[in-house]
This record gives sequence, structure tokens and C-alpha cells, in this order.
Amino acid sequence: MNFACGKCGTTISSNFPDGKFSPPISCILQGCKSGTFNPIRSSACLIDFQKIRIQELQKPENYEEGRVPRTVDCELTEDLVDACIPGDVVTLTGIIKVINKYMDVGGGKSKNKNQGLYYLYLEAVSVRNSKSQFSSDDLHVNGDDSFAFSPKDLEFIVKFSEEHGSDIFCQIIHSFCPSIYGHELVKAGITLSLFGGGQKHSMDQNKVPVRGGIHVIIVGDPGLGKSQLLQAAAAVSPRGIYVCGNATTNAGLTVAVVKDPMTSDYAFEAGAMVLADRGLCCIDEFDKMSAEHQALLEAMEQQCVSVAKAGLVASLSARTSVLAAANPVGGHYNRAKTINENLKMSAALLSRFDLVFILLDKPDELLDKRVSEHIMALHSGYEEHVPPSKKLRRAFPVGEDIACDAKNRSLVSRLRLHADKDGDFVPLPGPLLRKYIGYARNFIFPRMSKSASDILQAFYLRLRDHNTSADGTPITARQLESLVRLAEARARLDLREEITAQDAQDVVEIMRESLYDKYVNEHGFVDFARSGGMSQQKEAKRFLNALNKQSEMQRKDCFSVSVICLSYVFCINIFI
Repeated sequence: MNFACGKCGTTISSNFPDGKFSPPISCILQGCKSGTFNPIRSSACLIDFQKIRIQELQKPENYEEGRVPRTVDCELTEDLVDACIPGDVVTLTGIIKVINKYMDVGGGKSKNKNQGLYYLYLEAVSVRNSKSQFSSDDLHVNGDDSFAFSPKDLEFIVKFSEEHGSDIFCQIIHSFCPSIYGHELVKAGITLSLFGGGQKHSMDQNKVPVRGGIHVIIVGDPGLGKSQLLQAAAAVSPRGIYVCGNATTNAGLTVAVVKDPMTSDYAFEAGAMVLADRGLCCIDEFDKMSAEHQALLEAMEQQCVSVAKAGLVASLSARTSVLAAANPVGGHYNRAKTINENLKMSAALLSRFDLVFILLDKPDELLDKRVSEHIMALHSGYEEHVPPSKKLRRAFPVGEDIACDAKNRSLVSRLRLHADKDGDFVPLPGPLLRKYIGYARNFIFPRMSKSASDILQAFYLRLRDHNTSADGTPITARQLESLVRLAEARARLDLREEITAQDAQDVVEIMRESLYDKYVNEHGFVDFARSGGMSQQKEAKRFLNALNKQSEMQRKDCFSVSVICLSYVFCINIFI
């Protein structure tokens, strides 16, 4: 800004470093001793300015219990302004500077008693956003910023893929949370969610983006290890965040608007869903946050969070997979009720989950014996010294298989380890598993084959044919997209560029198990009408109303058994 001398009128140019107003002290004209200078406000030159606050990424190798992530204020100027938005992963280079917390304005004439207080900030020189590393097809070129794939890492990934071949799925499932015994299909669903499908049209403004994240919810009785599965998934995920539902607010999940105490401007603070962009968000105690369920509807399907608060309107990316765990109402799951009634959850939110697993605590002498031996071995330290072959014989004797449903026997038997051929099995360490998942997510983008497409389409059409109830609306195009995402994740797990028919078969069996858990009643029969939130009490009430109407029309009070059965079939639209 230019200043005019109040005595001689000489124009003096003055710069304001660090934004501190400092007018000239003396006139530059020789002999002029004026100390009054009038600012020429029309000559002021401004630059673009932005203040941001960055937070360090939480990496498992640097994780400390109870440690709060460090933050630092940064100053962006000129072309660096708007280089990032809340939730982005950035690499920032700058110069550390110090500034007085209470800047004295007016050339040092008005001194503040607190002028000795200073704080540090970072003056940015360059900002590299992780989004700029993606091409129009969402292909990652240099890998995620949280990963640095060394030649040894790449050599390990290649050798691991070549040695195990078609058994990679089994190896990774048993390397994931080995402290939890069994639950192979649940672990398979969580593993596929970790690898995820490919997001399509995310960078094309002319097309509607299709989400690639796989959402999984685990519902079951207390004490079955749901929270441990979530914590293990957050630990091995390339970018995982674990939150508990009973200590989370709406703004903590999505976006909060806060007021800057220095500038009095409003700014965004990213929540868990935005911070977990391109990663995994694990939400425990999902049933304790019913008030925040509506905030997840847009983030789970559209993969973004729209906010309009305090005059700020923006849409932030939340391309994350949601892994939730919930306890049923009343403590234990009741098969006589629908899953909506057990969880007090809306059908709109439940339909956004690709896989729904229900864990029940049923007494089983053989299974209880194996689980108790597994737990005692973990707590006594005996597990570390037992040879792998003896450990497998104790858990899975040769030629013996735990009784399971006929439709899942082939998949479960392939996912289990057997003492005769897997005697030397050693779980993959967590850091190596995390590297493997990060490599697959960044560099593997499989394509759908004709045989796999036919299998998925035939299974979807078969589900549509069985879904004959007028009240139940479970099977829609959203389920077909879920099958495609799961198939992409299954091929990505094996580092293959094409989805095979075997991948489609595995996905169909996992989806069938999820649907079986979701719609089975207490008698063991699959009832698709239960998806609409209709329990047996509501069905009985509707059936009685239908009989009353038929009695008024026919003017008779007595009905034969065959007429009652026909009325039930045509009114409730369920075959008995």
C-alpha cells in the first residue's frame, strides 16, 4: 500500500510482512521530518490467502494408546489457495514461522501486555494433493501417500501370490483376526470389504458415479467377538477409522462447522466418514446411535456428504466402506421378529448394506469345546509354542467337518485349514497384510467376464422370482450392484485382472448366506416378506382382517381348512 506524507505529499510504498500493518516511520524526502502519513487505500495490492489446519495420519506402526493426533496450522497464499478441501490427504512442504499471538497494530505505538505470547505456523511452499494422482479412470499411479512400496514389498507380494495361487483367499481369511475362532463366512465378507470394488465415473462430471465400497453389518448376541473383528479390520485397512456409536454425534460422523477464534470465520471440520475417504470406517454399537442413522444415508450410497450450515454450502467426498456391528434390542436376537424390529433400524438404511451377517449364540458341544480350547491356549501362551500341524489337528481333525448348511459346505470347506495339507500354516503379519491390501486397492482393477456375468445375473433373477411378496422389497437392482462389487473384490484379492466364474460362485454363496440369515424365521424357513419389517404378529393381524372381509362378503362365519389356507396364500402372498 502507498502512503502520502502529510507535510510534503511524497508517496511512500510500504509492504506488510505476515499481514502485520506497519506504516512508514519517517519520510524518505531529505529534510522532511513529518511523522504523519495518510494511506492511499486505492493503491492497496492484495493476495489470495487461506488458513488450514492439517492432522497427521494415524499409522499402525506409530500408534500409541490414548494419543491425540497432532495438528498444525498452515498458511496458503496465491495459487496454493483451494488446493485441498476437508478430508483430503495432502503432502505439504513449508517454512516454520513464528508470529505474535496479539499483534500490535499501529506501528508499535499501542503495546499489548500479552505481546510475549507467540505461536508457530507453517507457511506453505508446495501442496501435493492425493486426488491429483488419479487419472480420469480412477487409476492410481504412484500409490497412496500412506504407502511406500519398496522393492522388497513388491517382491513379497509377487512371491506370495505365486506360492499360494488359488489358496490366497483362505490364507488371508485365517491371517485376519486369528484370535477369533471360526466365523469363516463373516471374515470372508469383511475381507472383501477391505479390498473393495472399483468406483466408476467418479471423475466424470457427465456421468453419475457408482460407489465401489462394500458395506457390511454384523448383528448378533453379545460376547461373540464383533468388536474384535471391527478393531482388527481397522488395523489392517490402509486407511481405517474406528468409532463407537454411543460416543459419536451427527457432526462427528459427517462434518462439523466451527468458528475460528482468530479470524471469526466459519470453517469445516471433517468427521469420521470424511476422514476415512478411500478407506474403511468401523462403527461399533451401531444400534446405540439411532438418532445419527439419517446422516449416513447419503454418505453410504452417494459417497459424499453435503452440508449447508452457517452460510457455507459444500459437498465433501466420503468414498468409504462402512463396517458396523450392532446388538439386537433386548440383548438377544429374536428370530420371530424381523431384522428391522430387532435393530430398530429403517429399511432404507438396512438396504444400503451389501452383506448382513447374524451371529447367534447356540449351544453346540463340539463347537463349544473347540472354542474353549482356543481361548485357553491364547490366554496361557500355549498357542505360541504349539507346532502348526498339531494346532490344526486339535482344531480341525482330518476327515472331520463341522456340520453346516448344505448350500455353504463347499465354500466353508475350502476356507477352512486342514491338518493334512495346511500343517505348516503361519498367519500373515498385520503390516504385510496391510501392504498387500493397499497394493491390490491401488493397482488391480478387474473386468467382468461373460461367464461370471451370466452366473450373477441368473442368481439375481432367481431371487427376483422368489420375491413374490407385495410388502417385502428386498431384492432390487441395488443387490445386483452388490454382487458386482463383491465379485470385483474377490478377483482383486487374487490380483487378477478378470473376474472368473469361480469368483462369481464364491460371491453367490456368501450372498446366499447373508440373505438366509436375513430372512429366515424361527422355524428355519426362508420368508422374503419379512424384509418389509413385518413380524408374525403383524402378519396374523392382517390375516384376521382379510378373513373378516371375506366373512362379510360371503355372509358366513365358518370356513374349511382349505379355504383358510387359500386365503392366507392370496392375502399374505406367502406359500405355506
